[in-house]
Amino acid sequence: MVYSMTAFARSELSIDQGNLAWELRSVNHRYLEATLRLPEAFRELEGPLRERLRKQLARGKVECTLRFNPSTDTSQGLSLNQPLVEQLIAAAGQLNSQLPNPAPINPLELLAWPGVLTGAEQEQTDLVKQADQLFNQALQQLKESRAREGAELRALIEERLDNMAERVATLREMMPTLLDAHRQKLIDRFNEAKLELDSTRLEQELVMLAQKIDVAEELDRLTTHISETRHVLASQAAIGRRLDFLMQEFNREANTLGSKAIDVRSTQAAVDLKVYIEQMREQVQNIE
Repeated sequence: MVYSMTAFARSELSIDQGNLAWELRSVNHRYLEATLRLPEAFRELEGPLRERLRKQLARGKVECTLRFNPSTDTSQGLSLNQPLVEQLIAAAGQLNSQLPNPAPINPLELLAWPGVLTGAEQEQTDLVKQADQLFNQALQQLKESRAREGAELRALIEERLDNMAERVATLREMMPTLLDAHRQKLIDRFNEAKLELDSTRLEQELVMLAQKIDVAEELDRLTTHISETRHVLASQAAIGRRLDFLMQEFNREANTLGSKAIDVRSTQAAVDLKVYIEQMREQVQNIE
């Protein structure tokens, strides 16, 4: 399975307490880099979610944003813990009696005291659980999106591999003809110059020249790299770095092929190969 590192996912949930929404954005990156933006009330989720991302994704810069818009009727389902409120008021009154300039009791500060509003703690716990489950949905959407784009990238790369295999096969087939033509061209030039040729020395020179311009080894390695790339594309693991390495190896062989070109047809074949390699390299940068 080929996964792209570029994707977007959004998952939303409307509940009595308000509206929860996750947005996940992923772009290419050398390693896995996760950024989580959470409201303070959901901060406890950060550690578990980072671990979940690490297990589900191998590479990519991933931004995860949680938005919570509370309902306008936030007091629904809440009630006062009256005994605790009375204790707090009594304690505050006792303290005020000992102060020269006592401050009035602020009702909002009393409401913020842990346990004064019964139901608030349970509602927050439920919200955190729902945000956690909603994140799983968004992450699954992100993975599916990365898989869909990865399938398209794989098709593009395999198309280039087919074109490369065709060029390599054509060049391999025409090389004997190109070598014979080049050999005859050298003999004709010597004849035109009316130079006395030692047949043995001429053959030695031609053999040395043939060795210098022989590209059989480069063609063999290109064929091997094409086969290995197909094998990597079928792998179940993260393959981006391996493919990037193979693109470098492709480029090295294509450069050598171009430097040994002895005919416009072999030169054009080398240029075509470099174009296909560059097109694949651009796509590989987005693969996980």
